Amino acid sequence: MVVLVDKVRARIREEIFKKIPHEAQVTKVEFEGPEIAIYVKNVKFIIENESIIKTLAKTIRKRIVVRVDESSRLPEREALKRILSLLPQDAAIDEDDITFDRVLGEVVIKTPEPKVFFQDDKLLYRMIFQVTGWRPKIVRKPPLKSKILEAALRYLVSESDERLKVLRAIGERIHRQTLFKDQYVRITALGGFQEVGRSAILVETAESKVLLDFGFNPSAPLHKQAMPRLDALGIRPEEIDAVVVTHAHLDHSGLVPFLFKYGYDGPVYTTQATRDLMVLLQLDLLDISKREGKSLPFDIKDVHKMLLHTIPLRYGEVTDITADIRLTLYDAGHVLGSAMAHLHIGNGLHNIVYTGDFKFGKTRLLNKANTEFPRVDTLIMESTYGGVVQPPREQAEKELIEVIKKTIERRGKVLIPALSVGRAQEVMVVIANAMQSNALPEVPVYIEGMINEVTAIHTAYPELLSRELREKIYSGENPFTYKAFKILEGKTARAELVESDEPCIIIATSGMLTGGPAVEYFRLMAPDPKNSLIFVSYQVEGTLGRKVRDGLREIHLVVGDRLEIVKVNMEVHAIEGFSGHSDHRQLLAFLANITPKPKRVILNHGEPSAIEALAKSIVRKLQGKVLPANVEIYTPKVLDSLALVI
Repeated sequence: MVVLVDKVRARIREEIFKKIPHEAQVTKVEFEGPEIAIYVKNVKFIIENESIIKTLAKTIRKRIVVRVDESSRLPEREALKRILSLLPQDAAIDEDDITFDRVLGEVVIKTPEPKVFFQDDKLLYRMIFQVTGWRPKIVRKPPLKSKILEAALRYLVSESDERLKVLRAIGERIHRQTLFKDQYVRITALGGFQEVGRSAILVETAESKVLLDFGFNPSAPLHKQAMPRLDALGIRPEEIDAVVVTHAHLDHSGLVPFLFKYGYDGPVYTTQATRDLMVLLQLDLLDISKREGKSLPFDIKDVHKMLLHTIPLRYGEVTDITADIRLTLYDAGHVLGSAMAHLHIGNGLHNIVYTGDFKFGKTRLLNKANTEFPRVDTLIMESTYGGVVQPPREQAEKELIEVIKKTIERRGKVLIPALSVGRAQEVMVVIANAMQSNALPEVPVYIEGMINEVTAIHTAYPELLSRELREKIYSGENPFTYKAFKILEGKTARAELVESDEPCIIIATSGMLTGGPAVEYFRLMAPDPKNSLIFVSYQVEGTLGRKVRDGLREIHLVVGDRLEIVKVNMEVHAIEGFSGHSDHRQLLAFLANITPKPKRVILNHGEPSAIEALAKSIVRKLQGKVLPANVEIYTPKVLDSLALVI
């Protein structure tokens, strides 16, 4: 096996040295994760001959990155001075915004205006690269400070030696010759089939084992129902070759650190925004579990190890993730950074599209999900709202604004319990637009909880937001920094805020009143009939939010060491239509629009009734019309396996 691996890498190295001219002064070629890193001494050659590198990448069908050999880089202190001297006077970049990663030969520059480095044929970018020998890595500096973004960057730079070892170990696994002639493709449902929660799928080929998501369902009644059933297959985490995470919600990413705790040492592929949100939500889960005296099957060290092994990808970027599988991520429109995963297996052997959670409908926050793929043999599609038709988004927005307006007119206060990722930011954009257009009077909008950190991450990735929102942000009209929004930290202001005579809007976590500041605001605001409570997300059976939504008007809450009875006199509204999932009509529309058409459709991520309703509609309305007459529809259960190629 070693001989085969060495031959493959030797062949790639030989091709690189043959194609790149001698004047580039190539010193070494390394296999770093999915990329092949070419180290050269001649910086000017790299800048002036980008076309040679692009042609080479197409020839060998690999991702290539060119790094400057350490001997040709300026010392860090001198490089810092040169960079600062090259920056425009109004760049708003200081020494603290510039970090050197000596292992990867990159200089990380945080800037509020990344486009400055890439205009005029990347003039500033090229100048810094050529003068210093350090490849600029331009990172957007968000207008709202994100603690998690800054901490992640510091950690990755501080551990760059270890990260390089990780990448090279991964590179050796990917860039090798395939070993087996007997090719097959099989998927096994590990979680999230005929249910919502603990999403996980095992994709097996003769060469590889890849996990698509690895989620957690903390509300499951039994331990074995909370975790994906990898244990039932007898497969150990160290046998997995790669993990793909479609988005950050814990039911898709929550147990990825668990894999590292129990022996996994491979890559995690996802978008950069998902990486940041995933780490944030996992750390928050650890914090909540600790406060509630509950144990989790991983700890903070495992989250850090996962971060070190995470390889961020852009939408549309084709990447080798194993010796026989190529991955491409596409926009899913669900939450920031959410992705559909396209797997190209073997040399055209089979193609899988796994939608993860997706929204085939445009919202103010995100564009609708992608429908065009190079090839689709098997489609694995979420079915959360397979049996539900939701009100149009425009109707939901109108209803939200009307309730807020009436509450303000009677001098009341509005409480909106919101999910921190996605829903809160959607509501913020709707309110900011309504106030700017005078559809709502301008009153303070207080925001508390993890929403603030998540919103800061949104401001770091405007390129992932809807076109209209992105253009507003680029033109200086950022709805997330609208003047009415007030960030609250700590508990001291809550009672004072509620007791004041001024009307206001409060957006706080958690969205189902299961904890967080929203519960405290609810306790303080509920007795006053002038106030309104607006639910904008689904309320799970058994939660306080569900009980209040269904009409319970006397609540028992534990406050400190006493039991308090809370009378619910405030108005209670539940507004449907803000979901980040596709409803019944949108799911059918996605199938009608997907190109090319799949030969097989597998439904997951839905309760049995939702999946059954959707499957029947597909057969009745689409099969033999917009879908092939012989399209196969499957509705597997957890632990069912399906051979896609035999």
